[in-house]
Amino acid sequence: MTCYRGFLLGSCRRVAGGRAAALRGPGAGGPAARPRLGGDGGGQRHLGQGQQRELAGCGSRPDGGFRPSRVVVVAKTTRYEFEQQRYRYAELSEEDLKQLVGPGCPRRCVSVQNEGIEVRLVKRRDYDEETVRWADAVIAAGGDGTMLLAASKVLDRLKPVIGVNTDPERSEGHLCLPVRYTHSFPEALQKFYRGEFRWLWRQRIRLYLEGTGINPVPVDLHEQQLSLNQHSRALNIERVRDERSEASGPQLLPVRALNEVFIGESLSSRSFNINRVATQAVEDVLNIGEYQNSYYNMTNEYNKSLLYSPEEPKILFSIREPIANRVFSSSRQRCFSSKVCVRSRCWDACMVVDGGTSFEFNDGAIASMMINKEDELRTVLLEQ
Repeated sequence: MTCYRGFLLGSCRRVAGGRAAALRGPGAGGPAARPRLGGDGGGQRHLGQGQQRELAGCGSRPDGGFRPSRVVVVAKTTRYEFEQQRYRYAELSEEDLKQLVGPGCPRRCVSVQNEGIEVRLVKRRDYDEETVRWADAVIAAGGDGTMLLAASKVLDRLKPVIGVNTDPERSEGHLCLPVRYTHSFPEALQKFYRGEFRWLWRQRIRLYLEGTGINPVPVDLHEQQLSLNQHSRALNIERVRDERSEASGPQLLPVRALNEVFIGESLSSRSFNINRVATQAVEDVLNIGEYQNSYYNMTNEYNKSLLYSPEEPKILFSIREPIANRVFSSSRQRCFSSKVCVRSRCWDACMVVDGGTSFEFNDGAIASMMINKEDELRTVLLEQ
């Protein structure tokens, strides 16, 4: 299958295939690999209601309570810091700003410390592998973005990562604890101690990069602005000639994708491709229409069919804007697979993991994505 400026959706995550990328995967395109509408196990994750849905069929009861002795709290760039920059010319006092943003991460750190747990509060710049090794558990105090950041450094499947949504009015917090524990975090701690929760083993995508001209060194998109110069060096003719003869074997990348892997380049989308309806989508909608007579119900049922449990060891890939003309056609734009391989035919493309880490992905590079049980992320499910 070949695609231009495509998407790959991976394991409740979004993956994107790049311009003129060749994609292959076991089971891709076959009837057995096709996502089912309303089938068992589908629709387990839903933004805004994810915790309730996941409790229905996910997670395992702990053998006993969980009480860590050392915890690292990963804090986002707080709203206080943001407002401090935003209102620096408004002549607001420090107290005015504190009243504006309300309590945040420090209050939760105090809650943990009051339980006799050693706490280390770190920001993005100071969060590294050494800090993760020191801690028995990691708490992400922020939103989904902070949770993805915290998970990116954790490669030990037995080390829990717990997300706390510190600003539920502005953040979705789908990967975090239910909103009620934002304001009653001590209650959540007591439930951990008593074992009144479930472990949710979220699957993650392992990535390998091989081929010619690859660069396995990641670029942190939060610390360094992504520029054309960083991801279009393959345009240098001399560099391309040198790299053509230097093919390397598969290299395991130092990150695991919890939510998405995006592969693409900087070309803009065309209006036709944005609005074009795929044959597969029409077929699925017509199948739903056989037992649904409401447009709202049909839309909701179709959208739910795209979701499945984060514990299922499979990747959902989706291709955005595949080649569709007189020569090429694409009947299936999304499918389940155990492994997905993408060969780049791009000149200024990149592969972005969970929206925060980027790798060059230019002509000659091959990316392999798969699920490995060793990469599971240990998270917590608490009832509302």
